[in-house]
Amino acid sequence: MTVIDIPGSKSVTARALFLAAAADGTTTLLRPLVSDDTEGFAEGLTTLGYAVDRAPDAWHIQGRPAGPPAGTADVYCRDGATTARFLPALAAAGHGDFRFDASAQMRRRPLGPLTEALRTLGVDLRHEDAEGHHPLRIAAAGIKGGALTLDAGQSSQYLTALLMLGPLTAEGLTITVTDLVSEPYVEITLAMMRAFGAEPTRDGHVFTVPPTGYRATTYAIEPDASTSSYFFAAAALTGREVTVPGLGTGALQGDLGFVDVLRRMGADVTITDRATTVRGTGRLNGLTVTMRDISDTMPTLAALAPYADGPVRIEDVANTRVKECDRLEACAQNLRRLGITATTGPDWIEIHPGTPAPAEITTHGDHRIVMSFAVTGLRTPGISFDDPGCVRKTFPGFHDHWKRFTSPA
Repeated sequence: MTVIDIPGSKSVTARALFLAAAADGTTTLLRPLVSDDTEGFAEGLTTLGYAVDRAPDAWHIQGRPAGPPAGTADVYCRDGATTARFLPALAAAGHGDFRFDASAQMRRRPLGPLTEALRTLGVDLRHEDAEGHHPLRIAAAGIKGGALTLDAGQSSQYLTALLMLGPLTAEGLTITVTDLVSEPYVEITLAMMRAFGAEPTRDGHVFTVPPTGYRATTYAIEPDASTSSYFFAAAALTGREVTVPGLGTGALQGDLGFVDVLRRMGADVTITDRATTVRGTGRLNGLTVTMRDISDTMPTLAALAPYADGPVRIEDVANTRVKECDRLEACAQNLRRLGITATTGPDWIEIHPGTPAPAEITTHGDHRIVMSFAVTGLRTPGISFDDPGCVRKTFPGFHDHWKRFTSPA
């Protein structure tokens, strides 16, 4: 059995940074993810005037419930979607003039549903270039609160940003959601808000957030379930047994549900209160699976699919077209480069069994494309990547980790 120490969750770290900055007092985050995305988020907080002390195994953040300490700031969000979507909401709760910009990749990704919701709440903001995209300027004067309707069918991050904003408003928020993707990420948000003293409630499609503010705390970041998917897939493919400690029955992250997909394909899966273990059995069944709620693991399954004994069809993942790249087409393109038959539709991809041939993977600068096709490479020597370093976004040490994992004992 191989025990893999997975870095902290990107999603949990980003939410924790927002909540810590909004809380009354100093919060300590234990074992946060250290990557380009999370460092960019922390630097964004520093630019906004928050005191952030990044020690090796713990980060300490001095919160300010009244909003950013800086009266003006120009924040660069790098490639981080959580940074680019969460920090404007945090700044809007304060008072001052704030500008947000991001990388060319992030500038292409949509922001409109969130900024329209902020406008509904009375926030004075404008997009400098394309409507609904960065760069963005906000003249913040606090937020009264109220009721709004939100379409979160493109990204659950719009809803998460508004939910976390709710306790900082004068009167609280009531949010009616017309469509929602990646719902488990919203449950992460609600659970973490409660850990910081807020009292959000949900009744079906209606979320109510009273103006409680937040309390500082000590918060431990659990391992990243999306990152774990590559190692779990490797176990299913190679017949090895892999255990990830810290991800068990009480884990917040919905992407741990990827192991249920592997179970359906034939792998043995054991989940305890402290860890999850996947063991390959020598078979991989084809299947049709809906991955709307765990869409970040869609590329992992796509890269594993050629080795199944029948077609693998992944459905209800339209939102993966507006990630770091169009992941549906990127997966199909690269599978075809490997000689595998892959077809796509508006929200699905279907992959047929085959024997992949060595080729260079076009990564589109997307960390998940690299880490997913590393799984394919376990049975196809000679696979390479045009931009292997883009894994720094969420897992800078991935290649070293992977090399140690795949080297003979």
